[in-house]
Amino acid sequence: MIDEIELDAQERMEKSVVALKGQFSKIRTGRAHPSLLDGIMVPYYGVDTPLKQVANVIAEDSRTLALTVFDKSAIQAVEKAIMQSDLGLNPMSAGGSIRIPLPPLTEERRKDLIRVVRNEAEGGRVAIRNIRRDANGDIKDLLKEKEISEDESRAAEENIQTITNEIIKKVDSMLADKEKELMEV
Repeated sequence: MIDEIELDAQERMEKSVVALKGQFSKIRTGRAHPSLLDGIMVPYYGVDTPLKQVANVIAEDSRTLALTVFDKSAIQAVEKAIMQSDLGLNPMSAGGSIRIPLPPLTEERRKDLIRVVRNEAEGGRVAIRNIRRDANGDIKDLLKEKEISEDESRAAEENIQTITNEIIKKVDSMLADKEKELMEV
């Protein structure tokens, strides 16, 4: 019973780390990467469609993304969706493809992005702590129902705290890596 609670808590915490990794990948670091455009939705035949389903995105070089739109009639919609995103990108259409040059990040923009990254990391830490709280609550419920002893309860809570500390170290490490990546020129 206790093992199940600990395992569930660890799995949920790991999922929070994966979600945080996804959030970090959407934050632009100055290098071209196709995942930068993952969150963009394109109005395609009246339905908001993920950009991946409308175009093929590749990193042409470290500063340029290239898109090949599958349906030529959707090129204008794709360009407009990219311009309206909060990424600050200006696509350039060339026949059937779209090129997106990534401007170098200014010092001020880097600091803004670091603030955003720190907020995301704090959100991840809060989610992990909430999972810890839920697991500890489940253990306390087992103790109230007299299904486990106080010693087992204390040991389980210590194990959950150990798991929480390990996961938060991962988050802190990811944050440090992302900050370092953002500060590279």
